[in-house]
Amino acid sequence: MSEHEETGRTPEAVDTRALIDLAGQHHARTSRTLGSRELGGHLVKAYALEAPRRLVSAKVEAEALRIAEAHLGLGSARGSLGLAVLIVHAGGDGDYVLVHSWIEGHMSDLAVFAGPAGRPERLRPGRTGLAPCVWEAAILAHERDAFTRHVLDARGGIADRLAAWEADTLEGEVR
Repeated sequence: MSEHEETGRTPEAVDTRALIDLAGQHHARTSRTLGSRELGGHLVKAYALEAPRRLVSAKVEAEALRIAEAHLGLGSARGSLGLAVLIVHAGGDGDYVLVHSWIEGHMSDLAVFAGPAGRPERLRPGRTGLAPCVWEAAILAHERDAFTRHVLDARGGIADRLAAWEADTLEGEVR
């Protein structure tokens, strides 16, 4: 049992005001598939993730595909297994591109790119330590489960496993 559970007090390090404010602003975002394709020597499942009143434009999607292809082209140097997920996020405060690939040893590789809303030419690698937001993490959690279910734990040939993995997408509201 933690000290918090014993005393019922919140630890000093917890910013309760910020957490309550954040909870009050939390909302659903829309996830939709952008299909699967080969990029940079990888089979890639792509998603659009959209904040309220924002859409992933064709221009942003095209730049995200270009970024993903360039990043994934170096995958063999990172031990890539050839499967990846691309998230193109029209966020509330800008645009984000996440390129997630499965690598050797049950590990994964993640690259995050960020830029101002609607300015895909200004997407740049995110700062050190930048990690997925709650909505992006929901897609990545789904993809972790799909990878495990259809590729690692499945029986049968790899072509059937990959087809099942490709078909297993997360669409609709994510929280």
